[in-house]
Amino acid sequence: MPSSARALRNATPSTHMAAKDFQDAFERVVTNASLVIKGKESALRLVLTAMIADGHCLLEDMPGTGKTMMARALSTSIDARVTRIQCTPDLLPSDVTGAPVLDARTGTFTFREGPVFANVLLVDEINRATPKTQSALLEAMQERNVTVDGQTHALPKPFLILATQNPLEMAGTFPLPEAQLDRFLLKLSVGYPDRDAEGELLDANKSTEAITRLGAVSSTAEILAMQEFCQDVELPEPVKMYIVDVCQATRTDPSLLMGASSRASISLVKASRVRAASQGRDVVLPDDVRALLGPVIEHRLILTPDAQLRDESVKAVLERILARIPVPLGVGVSESAPPLQTASSA
Repeated sequence: MPSSARALRNATPSTHMAAKDFQDAFERVVTNASLVIKGKESALRLVLTAMIADGHCLLEDMPGTGKTMMARALSTSIDARVTRIQCTPDLLPSDVTGAPVLDARTGTFTFREGPVFANVLLVDEINRATPKTQSALLEAMQERNVTVDGQTHALPKPFLILATQNPLEMAGTFPLPEAQLDRFLLKLSVGYPDRDAEGELLDANKSTEAITRLGAVSSTAEILAMQEFCQDVELPEPVKMYIVDVCQATRTDPSLLMGASSRASISLVKASRVRAASQGRDVVLPDDVRALLGPVIEHRLILTPDAQLRDESVKAVLERILARIPVPLGVGVSESAPPLQTASSA
């Protein structure tokens, strides 16, 4: 494990990689984490996609579905530092970012880093923190640094915030505002495992927790190299304009009060490049875009009151939009485009 946050911040990509190297590294991490998280490979792939795309992920699901374990499994697989914040109404911003502490020996204040200085930060039940504390995460999520007393402190690389919230027990919580939701690259649901997967889960944890036996199969330097590779994955002009057309259509659809922002289209490009590379390609296809539309865009859209009264859903609106926007031809799209994946289908 890295010895300090300073060492983590100084991690740099080690070697240049090819598309096949990227695919091998991606599959290696997913396979290793699947030793602990059973039956949820698609969710693991999406969370790893968020990390490599240099974004953040919001998990909304019932308690005990493996949200915390997923963060631990992925961070262990890449030999990264993981920290956890359990959000409560009395949590202060300084409990997240850190604060100056008086050194009794020298009589001066030195900055003591908070839990945000990690590669993977698990923010458990983020909607139980007050808006003031939630806002302390905004700079970290967007700028990748923390400013305290006029001093800016860089966060480690790679850096992923994995926030969770439960759809039940909403009394006394503080729902995330749209501006903060928009900063999450992905939103998804882990869901309960099926019958066979739950049986495998019991076998894996029959003596000790499976996570305690998990080892590293990658490194933070390799993740940084994967991030660098994705910057050069080709985005053909027709695919780029397909993303633009979809996002533009959400802003004019009569059933939507708020459509996808420009940040949404940028996020969709980043995530699509990672998905393409994870399949051993160096070019984005329309299939990559369609497979990620739900997790990337769904949480950014708000239905109008009339649409809610008609029992419409964001998924249905997206499907209607996709039905009227032609898929680019001649850039490797499959004969039967993949169905729209939603945040709850991971």
